Order: sequence, then C-alpha cells, then structure tokens
Amino acid sequence: MDLTESIVDFIRSEVAQADGVTAYRTPLVAFASAADPRFRDLQRIVEQTHFLPEDMLPGARTVVSFFLPFAAWVVEANAQERHRVAREWPVAYLETNALIERIASRLIETLADQGVRAAAAPATHNYDPKDLICRWSHKSVAVIAGLGSFGLHRMVITDSGCAGRFGSVVIDADLRFTTPPAKERCLYFYDHSCWECVTRCPVDALTMEGAIDKPRCNHRLVGLAKGFGGEELADACGKCAIGPCSLESAVR
Repeated sequence: MDLTESIVDFIRSEVAQADGVTAYRTPLVAFASAADPRFRDLQRIVEQTHFLPEDMLPGARTVVSFFLPFAAWVVEANAQERHRVAREWPVAYLETNALIERIASRLIETLADQGVRAAAAPATHNYDPKDLICRWSHKSVAVIAGLGSFGLHRMVITDSGCAGRFGSVVIDADLRFTTPPAKERCLYFYDHSCWECVTRCPVDALTMEGAIDKPRCNHRLVGLAKGFGGEELADACGKCAIGPCSLESAVR
C-alpha cells in the first residue's frame, strides 16, 4: 500500500472508530499539489494574508483535504424548524471538530514515524474575530483538491453534499493522485432552480447574488453559543446546509 492509500485508509479508520453520538457517512479524501497556483490565487480572491502551503509547512509538497459527511438523521433533525437549531447539529459540530483535530494530530504523528513532516490548522475558529477571515480556509483547500465546489450559500458542496465538516493536512512528501476535473454542484449556479439556502437562513444573511453578511451570520452564531432561547449550544446553526445539496450534489 502506497502513502496515498494509507492516508485515505487512516482517515476512514479514524472516523469508523469515532466514539461520539454523531454518525457519519463515508469520508471523502482528496489531494492537491502544494505548488497549485490556485493557492496563491486565494491571496487575491479571499484575503491577501491567506497562508500558502509553505507558510503552513516549509518544504510543503502536498495538501490532504478531507470531508466528514454527517449522517442523514443529523440533517433531518435540523430541518424541522427555521429558527430553532436541533441539538443534534451543534453536537455534531463539536464532536466532528474534535474528531478532525484528532485525525490531524494522529496523522501527523503517524507520518513522522515514516520520516514525513506534516502540519495542520485548527478545524474551526482559525479566523480573525475582527474581520472574520480565515488565513487557512479548509473549504477553499477542498475546492482546490477537487472535493467540491462553492454553492450560493458559500458552503462547499461535495458529491456527498455540504452537511459535514472539512479538515486538511499539509505534508512534505509527493503523493500519487489525480485531481478530479472541476464541476458545478450548486443548482442555483447550474440552472437557477434552487435558492433554498437563502430562504432558510433565519437572519437573512444570504443573498441571491451569492454574498454573505458575515457580521449578521456571526451575531447569530455567537448568540447560539451564549444560549439564545434556552439551552446553551455551540456556535453552529447549519440552516443553510439542509437543502437539496445537504447529502449529495443535486446537479446530475
């Protein structure tokens, strides 16, 4: 088994052994060359201080991207009401972030035993609280690696949908992989037939132009973390991720 296959198997094994209440569908794993010019494009498109792979790890050669898709019942629970967040969603958010951190740290240790250096950014809250901009976007990395495409809601839609969490690890080894061709997975961008994410947002933070009012969205999340309306939850809402693209790409 080569290193590419062993990394895929390692991630899937870690998810299969997860001991939380959250269940997952089969993880998706993809790879990108650290020299891919689209990483530098992020400094123009997203933020001029966005990290490059070599900022994460001097000598970076490959970036590993992975997506942990939630089980259908997590999505179905959160789809019941527009405003109230089902407890299953923030639990999944917290448990999956912890799982991603565990996968990354254990993978770094495992690779070190093979003489391969690796580095990773936190699964969440790796953004500036003032401008709400990430310096290492796991979602953007996923798009570069070919795992998915951005939707109207600014979430990344994979072949297993957008309801889940992304992680990534930068390594200093060359791997054997083929990046799949880019394809559209958002129905709105494909044929303008769906904008459910816009109508589902409880604070109207999304627009039909594909913009997101980050302060408005963040205010909602901070409120949830502080316990708006009852039980204290995580800063997770997920209402924009429970439409037709939640569990699969709706574009055929």
